Amino acid sequence: MPKTRHEPMPLEHVLREHVFLLGHDQRTPEHRHARGHLVYPATGVLSLVTPLGSWIAPSNRIVWIPAGFEHQHRAHGRTDMRIVFMAPSLAARLPEHPAVLVMTPLAREATLTLTGSERRSAGVRSRLRRVIIDDITTAPEQPLHLPEPHDDRLRAVVALVEEGMSSPLTLGRLGHQVGASERTLSRLFQQETGMSFPQWRTQLRVHRALLLLAGEVSVINTATACGWANPSAFIDAFTTLVGQTPGQYQRSLREDARTAGAAGTGGAAGTGGAAGHGGADRSGQVP
Repeated sequence: MPKTRHEPMPLEHVLREHVFLLGHDQRTPEHRHARGHLVYPATGVLSLVTPLGSWIAPSNRIVWIPAGFEHQHRAHGRTDMRIVFMAPSLAARLPEHPAVLVMTPLAREATLTLTGSERRSAGVRSRLRRVIIDDITTAPEQPLHLPEPHDDRLRAVVALVEEGMSSPLTLGRLGHQVGASERTLSRLFQQETGMSFPQWRTQLRVHRALLLLAGEVSVINTATACGWANPSAFIDAFTTLVGQTPGQYQRSLREDARTAGAAGTGGAAGTGGAAGHGGADRSGQVP
């Protein structure tokens, strides 16, 4: 009886899940993937750095990265990073650009189950992916994107703002230091980032606050370090962008770390590898 020849399954017909345990300030190389994927920090906080700017995600948010989009991950604190690749039919329901989305309790449990240590059939994994997509697409994108300006004068201003976060200067004084008028800088900020300078700086401050709070810095000390004159102004700005108070955010991180630890991981990993990652993975046929 002649043997049936089975051709290897092409890579594009395979979906995988990955688990990576990253140390504080550990970064992946810049890389891109042929498939869109979701990135979830089950513990810790992740930055996603791209040519368009940076996004930040604590454990109550999940990041979507479209296929072919160059990016780099950076961990803030010890971070348990879960990655779930999506079939084109599911990816089509998500934005065409990187985005931060709300991680609902149901989507979180589905993600932890999908990336956990227990191996599951392709059918079960397909259903879990659909649960995740169904749930995270019910809420709007989260405003946690910090656009990256490219004009040399703006980049100089950004460096000054980041260095002097706790003692903020007016745009006029910053302009004096970089050799540009306040009016010119204001126009350039709007043109290159889509935000006014005060809006952009608030976004930067909240990004920094997310990282400090994740490191167990107190709310009062975080407000001071990020340049707010008083804690109440900080709490208002943080709550507007993140959807919860700084205190609630810190408590949710502790709870997420506890439940993620109870769920376990599929394996420890560092960075590296041909695709920009190394580590544990499971694969299966696209539904």
